[in-house]
Order: sequence, then structure tokens, then C-alpha cells
Amino acid sequence: MNQFSRLELLVGDVGIEKLKNSRVAVFGIGGVGGYVVEALARSGVGTLDLIDNDRVCLTNLNRQIIATHSTIGVYKVDAAEKRVLDINPGAVVNTYKTFFMPETAAEFDFCAYDYVVDAIDTVTGKIELVMQADRVHTPIISSMGAGNKMNPAAFRVADIYKTSVCPLAKVMRRELKNRGIKKLKVVYSEEVPIVPRGGEAYSEAVDQNEPCRKKRIPGSNAFVPSVAGLIIAGEVIKDLLQNEA
Repeated sequence: MNQFSRLELLVGDVGIEKLKNSRVAVFGIGGVGGYVVEALARSGVGTLDLIDNDRVCLTNLNRQIIATHSTIGVYKVDAAEKRVLDINPGAVVNTYKTFFMPETAAEFDFCAYDYVVDAIDTVTGKIELVMQADRVHTPIISSMGAGNKMNPAAFRVADIYKTSVCPLAKVMRRELKNRGIKKLKVVYSEEVPIVPRGGEAYSEAVDQNEPCRKKRIPGSNAFVPSVAGLIIAGEVIKDLLQNEA
């Protein structure tokens, strides 16, 4: 009997060993990415690379699994690392306090990863992630917009060129087509985004002296980003076990 024995009943000892020997990079440890990390850790993925330069903010408490009052002000990758190792002390966790963009892409060896998860917000960064993964044929899955949504049942897994409704997916389709990318697995929502009440831009903050980087903040909740993250984690696990993506 071990902590992964219930999963072993589904995937066998060979599957457990495969997951233990896998290395997955999760870019963006927020509302979506945090739940990806949680599920991968509980599934016995042996090595996790966590990339995010943000700290936990007070307003993260409503939706981010790493966010508690005790982690406010802590770097998200550090909070996630502590949580992963508490779940699976045998895991290897590599943390990077990096804002991923084309300018920082050289810091990462995409050949070293068995899978890449894109859970970041910026279009420029998302495109660069896809380009880097495509260059070395590393499987990647990308999260489309999860903000301003209230229906967790509206998520779908599809190729980027078969998506609809999602404004972020529309931009990504255009930009990736222009760059010659033929396919990209994504998780997206078919729910029409809600217009946030108030609509004024404001800053999240750890405290009054340290504003977060984001300025325009979408509405969000506890149950939409989490579902997107768990769907993504499920796709990663499935693909790792099938040796295809």
C-alpha cells in the first residue's frame, strides 16, 4: 500500500513508474496553473518545473489553491513547491521566479520536458511557449480564457483551430496561423464572457506598498479556473501514459 495505490488500480505499476519518471513544466501558477500542479503532484509526476514571478495577493484567495492568508506575499512558485513536497516528498520541484516572454525563453530547455502546460495570461508569452515547444516537438497544452466566466461545464478540449466563442482563442488562432503552427491542444470555454460589474481598472496588491503587475483584472471565482486546471492535468496525465499528445 502506498499513496498512489488508488491510482495504480487504474493505470498499473507501469503507469505509475511512467509518471514518476516524467518531467512537466507548468508556466503560470495561478487560478488555472495551481490546480494543474496540485493534480500532477497527487498523480505522482516525478519532476515539476514551476514558472511564475508573481507573489500571492489578497484577492487570489477566492480561487487559487496555493493562496491562503499565511501565503500572502509569498512567491507563488515557493508556495506551490512547499505544497507539492508536502503531498509527495519524493518529487523534484524546480522553481523559476521568471516572467516568461520571448526575452526570457532562453532560460528554459524545452527538450528536457516531457510536457509543457501554458497557464499564463499574456498573448506574447503564450505564443512564445507554443513556438518553443513546437521547435523541439515537446507536447504542450494551452489554457484559453477562464476569466469572466460562471459556467464550469462549458469547457472543451480541442485543437485551437476548432475553437469558438473564446476571444483569447480567436487571437491565438490568428497569431499561430501566421507563424505556421498547424495544431495546438487547448482547453477553452464556449461560455460568452460576462462583462465585469463596475469595469474600472484597478491593481491587486500584496499590501499598499507592493502593487501586483496586473492592471486590468477580470472577474473570477473558485470553480471555473479550478475546473480548467483539472481538465488540463487530466489531459497531461492521459497523454503521458499514452506516450502521445
